[in-house]
Amino acid sequence: MRIHISLTAEDLDAAKAFYTALFDHSPTLEREGYLQWLLDEPRVNFVVERGCGTPGLSHLGVQAESEGELDTQFARVANTHAAVIDEGETQCCYARSTKNWTSDPSGIRWESFLTHERTGDYGQAFVPETDQAFVPETDKGAVANGCC
Repeated sequence: MRIHISLTAEDLDAAKAFYTALFDHSPTLEREGYLQWLLDEPRVNFVVERGCGTPGLSHLGVQAESEGELDTQFARVANTHAAVIDEGETQCCYARSTKNWTSDPSGIRWESFLTHERTGDYGQAFVPETDQAFVPETDKGAVANGCC
């Protein structure tokens, strides 16, 4: 498994320059409004994308590398006894994935997922508007505006 960190930024060019220097590695994937560093050292899937609302942390996650790891991670999420939204198979962030979402006690969103394939389209970002209790108070304005 690898940790997933997703940030939003107003200036992707500045973010690209900063994180390329910080990781000593160019982005693995660059698309319109989206940068990804898939690194082995440290083992992380690090994303910066143009977002709405306040720049900063969008969400954290755990990226499984097999169906077995995904089953294990889904079981771990269930063991937290927090609300879980099973998104199932979906397309977003230029990938087709199977995923679920939860929030920690402070309202930080966690995504657990397995990427099946890369796609050419961004797809549709997840908006947990079906359960307002799931959305941290700071994100409720963004949800109303259609942002993830």
